[in-house]
Amino acid sequence: MRLDNQSARRLFLDRHALLEQPAGPAKGADLLALIQRLGFVQLDSINTVARAHDVILYARRPGFRAKHLKQLYERGRGLFEHWTHDAAMIPMAFYPHWHLRFQRDAELLRKHWRNWRRDGFEAQYEAVLNHVRDHGPASSSDVGKDEKKGSGGWWDWHPSKTALEYLWRSGALTVVGRDGFQKRYDLTERVIEEHLRPGAAPCNAEATISWLCSAALDRLGFATSGELAAFWDTASPAEAKAWCAGQLRLGELEEIEIEQADGKLRKVFTRPGTVEAAAERGPAPGRMRVLSPFDPVLRDRKRAERLFGFYYRIEVFTPAPKRQYGYYVFPLLEGARLVGRIDMKADRDADILRVSAVWPEQDVKWSPARAKRLEAELDRVARFAGLGSVHFTDGWLCRPVLLRP
Repeated sequence: MRLDNQSARRLFLDRHALLEQPAGPAKGADLLALIQRLGFVQLDSINTVARAHDVILYARRPGFRAKHLKQLYERGRGLFEHWTHDAAMIPMAFYPHWHLRFQRDAELLRKHWRNWRRDGFEAQYEAVLNHVRDHGPASSSDVGKDEKKGSGGWWDWHPSKTALEYLWRSGALTVVGRDGFQKRYDLTERVIEEHLRPGAAPCNAEATISWLCSAALDRLGFATSGELAAFWDTASPAEAKAWCAGQLRLGELEEIEIEQADGKLRKVFTRPGTVEAAAERGPAPGRMRVLSPFDPVLRDRKRAERLFGFYYRIEVFTPAPKRQYGYYVFPLLEGARLVGRIDMKADRDADILRVSAVWPEQDVKWSPARAKRLEAELDRVARFAGLGSVHFTDGWLCRPVLLRP
């Protein structure tokens, strides 16, 4: 059985809430339902226009504002913060499925951080826990004040900061909010309801792996076993492969071929009936949207390239003279196509969204109608970012990009 490229794109976008018109309520239970649909929202500290997590949610619900996520997270406790492939906001209902992650992170970090972080962090566990217990939620600046920080850069933490982070990653502490982008930690027993916490029930690794793989497939629509493992980044590739094989034998999965953007075929797993349902989905809305570089449809760069023919690599860690596009370039989605990318930044002092460059994709004609759609979207983005207007620098429209540098 085969799924053509256009149908595969629509299915993938639908699972990521991008096949529908960007509209609808964007706070409280409605915002939580959206994040549950996506699975999680990746966090990132870079704020050239707005934080990555806020741009992700705005692209789907234009009424969203950053305060809505903060309320849901810090007051409503509808979300918790931990790791998938990176730091993320995750629905609290999924918390029991992170018990296995806590165990695996504890084993991995004890081994890894002894060599990479700071010697002596394990000796600080009790002191850090006692500080939080006695003084309430703490940040890294509240512990280890007399300890010497190494000279290796931002990652070279002092022992108490390393202990604080370890205790969070292994489940003893929970992040309860952020000041700026600095995490505040509290005892898990004071934050997470008892029936959700580790120890409420034995950690069943097999059941957790099954949930992780099934939930990943629900959000991807179709995937290889490796893509399922990478989605939450807890199950190993071998565990995901075994799950797929077992579900295939039971008839709960089927193997199909997906047509890629270049016409080649790729074997993937999906649920029975997916191909027929995908063919019935309508077109994506024609409105142009600015996506975060960490949007769920782009987090797997190779998958986005195979499906959309869109080659994208973020260049924040690339020296400026070697950048092909810019420090933090936003992809542009129009319908079911990724049509280009834009380099822009909020100039807070001037109250302006400054657009430095737009690069159309190689096969995209930048017509006056398309330019108007972009201008309309940038006006909306400026309002979202709290800016008064949009300013295009001279020569902002660049030559179409190559698929690869």
